[in-house]
Amino acid sequence: MSNDIESDQPTPDLSTVRTRIDGIDRAIQELIAERARWAHQVGLAKGPLAAAVDYYRPEREAQVLRMVVDRNEGPLSDEVLVHVFREIMSACLAQQEPLKIGYLGPEGTFSQQAVLKHFGRSAHGLPMASIEEVFQEVENGGADFGVVPVENSGQGTIQVTLDMFLTSQLKICGEVELRVHQYLLSRSGRIEDIERIYSHPQSFAQTQAWLRGNLPDVEKLPVSSNAEGARRARNADDAAAIAGESAGLVYGLKKVIMRPIEDHADNTTRFLVLGRQIFPPSGHDRTSVLVFIKDQPGALFNVLSPFAKHGITMNRIESRPSHQAKWEYAFFIDLAGHVEDAPMQKALAELDAYAAQVKILGSYPVAVP
Repeated sequence: MSNDIESDQPTPDLSTVRTRIDGIDRAIQELIAERARWAHQVGLAKGPLAAAVDYYRPEREAQVLRMVVDRNEGPLSDEVLVHVFREIMSACLAQQEPLKIGYLGPEGTFSQQAVLKHFGRSAHGLPMASIEEVFQEVENGGADFGVVPVENSGQGTIQVTLDMFLTSQLKICGEVELRVHQYLLSRSGRIEDIERIYSHPQSFAQTQAWLRGNLPDVEKLPVSSNAEGARRARNADDAAAIAGESAGLVYGLKKVIMRPIEDHADNTTRFLVLGRQIFPPSGHDRTSVLVFIKDQPGALFNVLSPFAKHGITMNRIESRPSHQAKWEYAFFIDLAGHVEDAPMQKALAELDAYAAQVKILGSYPVAVP
């Protein structure tokens, strides 16, 4: 029906349409400038703070982006509009001073893409050689926040990230979900030239079925990140990398296969945002806790019971060796809600009777699309 109505409309005059678009663009630009001035007033209202990190409020950003989604009636998608508003907020915040964000480097990794998605292009990214170094850089104040991968929808947990929380005092203050597309990249762009492939072990795992079917005899060389693999592959025609499209652009590599080669079409990686404090509730939050259990019958049942009793949904549970004593384990648990919520506080208070130690890793907004 709508197509029939549109077909009955007179053909618009192109110059009139362009004039109207130019007027809308001017109005948008004026409103963005006005928003930036008011954002600066927020900084003045908070008084002389120590650094850019003191102006950043993830709970407020999450609320703004949810309102963007709630207001959206098309034709642009929620994801596109969230991206536009994220960049506006990033630029406004950078008027004070750009945030410094540590991530697993080098340039071109999926971790860098997660930084851009969550903090926008006005933040200053700091590439690190390892996940451990990202934690250290935030802990010593060299970075305001860090972004680290924690799990993949197909391959599960990134264990080094969980293990860092066993001793780190950092807090989780955000999460990012990133659709991950893996490409086969090389200098020549010819599959027949490839004798070895560099990539991160997770990327090899996410593409193992495709590799078995198409390049079963090629040597697979694991490296610290997929971008590092792309950096190495640029030096020889018989080398290739499995990495994201951005890594190919950074290191001048061609797509050997034009389509992504990941085994699962919904391949998604979840990243955590590391900071040094817990922020107030945003209204739609997740709390992560680390529980060291006592060695006694029914220990795990006793740990989980308070959450069920107070109506708290458990989103995820993962066990890891505690590194405190042989055969002792710690449980990483993701829960729906904020640590300041009354039901959560009651459940955590009851948990103390059954757990050897309870560590609140963070309460943070659930990822916005």
